[in-house]
Amino acid sequence: MQRLVFLGPPGAGKGTQAAALAQVLGIKHLSTGEILRSHVAAGTPLGREAEGFMTAGQLVPDRLVLAMLEAELRAPAASAGFLLDGFPRTLAQAEALDGLAPLDRVIFFDIGEGTLLERLTQRRHCPQCGLVYNLVTKPPATPGRCDQDGTPLVQRSDDREDAVRTRLRVYQEQTAPLLEFYTRQGRLRRLDANGPVEVVATRLRAALG
Repeated sequence: MQRLVFLGPPGAGKGTQAAALAQVLGIKHLSTGEILRSHVAAGTPLGREAEGFMTAGQLVPDRLVLAMLEAELRAPAASAGFLLDGFPRTLAQAEALDGLAPLDRVIFFDIGEGTLLERLTQRRHCPQCGLVYNLVTKPPATPGRCDQDGTPLVQRSDDREDAVRTRLRVYQEQTAPLLEFYTRQGRLRRLDANGPVEVVATRLRAALG
């Protein structure tokens, strides 16, 4: 069993790497961002409450995230291990996670703010199939439309520049202290997250040993 956490600011590439690695390892990939958005899309009580925080680029309160995540961690699909992407984001969440499922390794995706701004503000997604594009690094074949189904692409409200800057500021204030927390535990590994997906994946495999 492997229980892993990927840490890093929004746009660092955690989700892309987590999805691929979890498939290779045969463990459950848990993205709190996707869990939150699924609750919002389904209009659950937790989702409706979380939506206001997400659209403003603010962190969703711990009590909401933990309520959604605990059920995922206790599900049979996570019994063989899991890879958490986007959680924990605060010290309180990290301490709560330790009580739910002790971790084996924490990988920090280290990347500059300028790169993050470009990645996030240029990101677009298809509301029909969920494919994600970047207008600079991964544009659609037909401008503004999904390659798979032709649906007009949209920009998430929390990918607009003002919201992105807020997200990065909040990250620095509330999430960066987790690096010290996991360093003290001897679980943290730093990963250079700059460069193509394939290059970062190679570095990731080395960081995991």
